[in-house]
Amino acid sequence: MDSSICLGSTDWYEEIFLKKIRNYFSKDRYQSSSMGRRRPWIIFSQICALFASFGLLFVHDPVTKSLKTLVIAFFIHSIFASIQDASVDAQAITMIRKDERGKLNSFMRAGFLIGSSIGSAGLSWILRNIGYFQAALINSIVLFLFTLLTFFIKEKSDDQLFPCSKKRKSRKDIYQQTMNYSIGKLFHELFRSLFSKESIRLVCPILIVYLSQSIFIRAYNIHLIKVLHWSDTSVSILSGTWGTLIVILVVLLTGYLSDRIGSRRLLIVVVIIHGIYMFTVNLITSFWYKKSIATIVLILWSMMDPLLSSASMPVLMSLCHQHIEGSQFTTYMSMVNLSDLFGSFLSGHLQNRFQANFIGLGCAFSILIAFFILIISLYFERKHRIIHEKLEKNILI
Repeated sequence: MDSSICLGSTDWYEEIFLKKIRNYFSKDRYQSSSMGRRRPWIIFSQICALFASFGLLFVHDPVTKSLKTLVIAFFIHSIFASIQDASVDAQAITMIRKDERGKLNSFMRAGFLIGSSIGSAGLSWILRNIGYFQAALINSIVLFLFTLLTFFIKEKSDDQLFPCSKKRKSRKDIYQQTMNYSIGKLFHELFRSLFSKESIRLVCPILIVYLSQSIFIRAYNIHLIKVLHWSDTSVSILSGTWGTLIVILVVLLTGYLSDRIGSRRLLIVVVIIHGIYMFTVNLITSFWYKKSIATIVLILWSMMDPLLSSASMPVLMSLCHQHIEGSQFTTYMSMVNLSDLFGSFLSGHLQNRFQANFIGLGCAFSILIAFFILIISLYFERKHRIIHEKLEKNILI
């Protein structure tokens, strides 16, 4: 189980070790293009990921004979998927106004949920009932159609669709580099922003909650399959299609509230909801054998991660500094995804020693710690802001 999850998440290993250099070249360094600042990198990475996906069609009998070939194909695909993901994040943070970031993240998360639910529910059924080749073929066709659509989406109305399109002289001036950072200065600014007091105070509790989520849901899913004898497709469908129908509406509402009341206030509320959920679910373990209760637990959990993403992503965006915002935000994103990956790894080892409900209670206490860290962090932030405002008033007087 641990190995399978790690193979599927290889792009985040690549993200954390090679991302800094890639971001330097692709997002915060070379942005002068007639096709847009980030768009060329998005299109390039999607085309490469598409070819890697087509490579899956040439894998025959992946379980018994071609497992190594399948691993290589997934690894190649994950490299370009991480570039595409990082470039899209950089495009989002530089194009969207601060007062619209909540809605932006909610729409991005809703799109992710729709895609992942169709993938987990639909492709798992095809893989189990029809075959591997048909599942890989459908996956490649869908990826091809979306890649084709990307060619006709511009960052700005007067960007060129293709490099060979008729050039506009003004494009070069508009996309000229605003800050000609050397690689040394870019790294210096990036690490100074990442390790600032404000960044550490807010990022740490977010990572703790993500880690706790990951540990518990892996343990709970394995408990359903091994102890309660659910089929793997039942878990996939419930955590996919049916849960998504409710969650998308909740995510869109969360994005609206984030822009309305402030992302940091909303983050406190969401962490409280996570803590209540985690304590409640793991204190009613004796009712998990009832399918209705177990299903409600699974569907409610499907809301937890999207809620946290909708509340935390605008907070992480607000921490990013100008000129390095692409690199800084994708660093935060890689930390979040690596916490999820590490959580799945840690969960597998914890399950060898503890039952799922004890693991869940440990996660609940971790979320409680994250809540107190967050409260203290926001208290110091508010105190600093008040002092700063008083100093400005004194200067004016």
